[in-house]
Amino acid sequence: MAPYITREGEQRLRSELDFLWRDERPRVTQSVAEAAAQGDRSENAEYTYGKKRLREIDSRVRFLRKRLEVLKVVREPPGDMGKAYFGAWVDLEDDRGTPLCVRLVGPDELDPALGHISVDSVLGRALLGKPCDSEISILTPSGERHYVIVDIRYVSPSDSA
Repeated sequence: MAPYITREGEQRLRSELDFLWRDERPRVTQSVAEAAAQGDRSENAEYTYGKKRLREIDSRVRFLRKRLEVLKVVREPPGDMGKAYFGAWVDLEDDRGTPLCVRLVGPDELDPALGHISVDSVLGRALLGKPCDSEISILTPSGERHYVIVDIRYVSPSDSA
């Protein structure tokens, strides 16, 4: 798993950690204490659910703390901005002319709805280091797919508008 993350990705993870630790965990701890005060815990669904939720929160907090320690935040674009590297927005076109815009990010930032793909993915690995007008082919479950790199930029599409 690539140890890289964008500034935005790091901020999202830190915000999630802060929310879990400062807001969610105290709220759930309070509800567990209130449920425990009601008596018999063995048949108290609120107590059982609350304890389970606390374990989930604690597990996620531990994961986020450890992960943030090892992640390397990529703050600057690469020296050669004409090639696709970590953090790049890449506009592609398949062999049918269908456009696709993806951003190469670390595995902690995956979000297909936003077009964020991992540099470790099949498509991500195929794009790394390629300049505009390069043709790439990848093997997918539905067969081989062919793309042409139409544009590469190192700012968000919304930032360039």
